[in-house]
Amino acid sequence: MASIQNLEFELQDLYKEKKYSEIIFEITSKTKESERNAGLFVLLGISRISINKQDKDVVSLAVSDFKKGYLKEKESVNGLNALTNFIISSSILSDFENIDVDFNELISFYESSPKSFQDKREINVAMTMVYKRLNDSKGMLFHLEKIIKSENFTIADLCSYGYWRCFDKNWSQSDFYKFGKFLDDNLNEYSQDQVIKLPNKKNKKIKIGLLSSDIRGGHSVTYFLKTILLNYDKDKFEIFLFLNQIKEDQTSNEFINLVKKSINIGKLDNIKALNTIREFDLDIMIDLMGYTSMQRIELFKNRMAKKQVLWMGYCNTTGVKNMDYIMSDPNLIYKNEKNLYSEEIIYLPEIWNCHSGFNLKRVENPPPIIKNSFITFGSFNSLAKVNETVIDCWSNILKNIKKSKLIIKSAKEKNSLDRLKESFKKKGVLDSVIFYSKINLLEDHLKLYKKIDIALDTFPYNGVTTSFEAIWMGVPVITMAGYNFNSRCGESINKNLNMNFLIAKNNNEYISKAVELSSNLDKYLKLRKQVYEKSLKSPLFDAESYSKNFYKSLEEIIK
Repeated sequence: MASIQNLEFELQDLYKEKKYSEIIFEITSKTKESERNAGLFVLLGISRISINKQDKDVVSLAVSDFKKGYLKEKESVNGLNALTNFIISSSILSDFENIDVDFNELISFYESSPKSFQDKREINVAMTMVYKRLNDSKGMLFHLEKIIKSENFTIADLCSYGYWRCFDKNWSQSDFYKFGKFLDDNLNEYSQDQVIKLPNKKNKKIKIGLLSSDIRGGHSVTYFLKTILLNYDKDKFEIFLFLNQIKEDQTSNEFINLVKKSINIGKLDNIKALNTIREFDLDIMIDLMGYTSMQRIELFKNRMAKKQVLWMGYCNTTGVKNMDYIMSDPNLIYKNEKNLYSEEIIYLPEIWNCHSGFNLKRVENPPPIIKNSFITFGSFNSLAKVNETVIDCWSNILKNIKKSKLIIKSAKEKNSLDRLKESFKKKGVLDSVIFYSKINLLEDHLKLYKKIDIALDTFPYNGVTTSFEAIWMGVPVITMAGYNFNSRCGESINKNLNMNFLIAKNNNEYISKAVELSSNLDKYLKLRKQVYEKSLKSPLFDAESYSKNFYKSLEEIIK
């Protein structure tokens, strides 16, 4: 045993020197698997991943190492370190195609570990990865709260916590406002000797910067961003795109060609990024991220442009004092709620967002009920938005409408779907739910809406892209009126269609509207036809008018 411990000690120098291949050779050549302690298993697993975490076979071996280390010494420091790495590496493994990871096993291991260990930052960070994979906002918030209460948190932790609270009906807008102030107090302010002075000269054209981590294929942000990039006055405006991404793809390149200049700040630290952007002498910088996972909120705290605006990517207040404005519309932030947002509100006259459209000819698709003789509901929203209350409402709808079906489509892994299926099973309606997995081509994804009579929105975090898609395909969307920006997106969309009937005030009304339309075929067919006809001329897809209002509002804030 002493020799094993000596070997572990000797390998520490190699680890410091990042000689991972040598570590693997030393462990595998000098010990049998049965002889290894938790410390050696951890060194072995970390070394494998450090060499190549892009190879699923390598990651699988590392996962196995960490698991063996934990099972060998559950109570030791090394054993618990093995558990932490086991959870993290399992989450990495789940990124690969056709790999199913048993996340329930990870949760069970965590729950059976010592309480003192459960309070450590590292294990809670690992567990947030698990619950994110499971699209479980409740689990995410539980572990993020532990991290924040420990006071050993990062800005990324705070932003993640604020973002996932958008999925939680228990937070009021006042809570978001207070939290935003707390986050702002924890952001670093850089000294004058660290950053170049912000230019203050008047530009011949209005210089607008766009900062995003999501300019990549298939991301929802790109559909709405394209609207304003294809419809602006080049004699008045110059637009600059700042990518905050490690990788670029065909979509990124497409957007780069739509702007004056583009630069990727993804690998720059905050001070270098800030100085780089300040040199552009921007009049306006627009944040398309807010609290989302790759946020650069600290850059806004330290000001990159004369005016800074939040739009689209995150639908709530940031609390950041130098975030000057948030773009909204009268249906999202009511006039008497302005004090619950730290930003000044820019009210676009109709809708806060406009879709650039799809490469699919718009036709009035026949409702499936005509052929099926039963009503089919559908939701293609992120499963993270499908909480217990939503499941309860959908289950009651299925119970109240004979032969009705619900189509759910998600790109998420098996664990997440299994948990959702179990929830519907407990409600007694699993046989009425049809699940579709990932569909790669957008055209095929859109065609799936032809199988749906009525789309059901999620709440309190409403769908956005999915609602625009449904309406583009002529499918009405039943939504729930909310209490803040992110919970009123469906309300704004339907009001801009003059479809107030589709906005429910509470759970019972949400259910009753679905039942009413299902039991009255004539009313349903009339409403569906209206949705299609009104959408043709609605602000939802009127890119030219929307862009005109968008840029006019930006002109006004720099006068």
